Amino acid sequence: MKSLRRSEERGHFDHGWLDTRYTFSFADYYDPAHMGFRSLRVINEDRVAPLRGFGPHPHRDMEILTWVISGAVEHRDSMGNHGVVRPGEIQRMTAGTGVTHSEMNPLREELHLLQIWILPERRGLEPTYEQRAFPEAERRGTLRRIASREGSAGGDGAVQIHQDVSLYATLLEPGESVTHTLAPGRHAWLQIVRGEVEALGERLRAGDGLAVSDEPKVEIVARTSAEALLFDLA
Repeated sequence: MKSLRRSEERGHFDHGWLDTRYTFSFADYYDPAHMGFRSLRVINEDRVAPLRGFGPHPHRDMEILTWVISGAVEHRDSMGNHGVVRPGEIQRMTAGTGVTHSEMNPLREELHLLQIWILPERRGLEPTYEQRAFPEAERRGTLRRIASREGSAGGDGAVQIHQDVSLYATLLEPGESVTHTLAPGRHAWLQIVRGEVEALGERLRAGDGLAVSDEPKVEIVARTSAEALLFDLA
């Protein structure tokens, strides 16, 4: 079973300094048919103007992932963390019992990123932060796990999500393909970051998402140079 979420069907707001598209209901965008998928709650595609961004604001009881497509995001939080996240790096913040953070574009060029929220396995976790790089060579022509429940304990350097989720990243050239096998009872969400691919008989373009259930595998075939994220979910 599959369900397609086209890029142009997403919620869209242009605030001048921020042009954003919401895959699922978020802030002032509400669509009861798109409240999330399994524990995946938010996929926001944000374009942030130079030297602008999200000032200090609070979160709690959420796993927050940031994946930069182009540009850079400067992170500061109430735990004392400060870092700049660039393409090929993932940032994970467990908001847990409460944290305040800011996410700013420090450059004189547009910042393009995906902000991803995952519901944690339980409330009241201790707030924590991770940032790790996954070079292009590690993602090219394969599905590279970049986040998981096991985290670094899994031996592959993935950041830790406090939920039964694994997140994979891939970079593909035209004609290349990768296949992800789903264990019985597992589900997948495929998010196309750049380019055009085919999966489960669907032609998918940048911004498109595909929800998958009751399928043994997901094969992704690149029609152009492409980048994609794949979530394996309970």
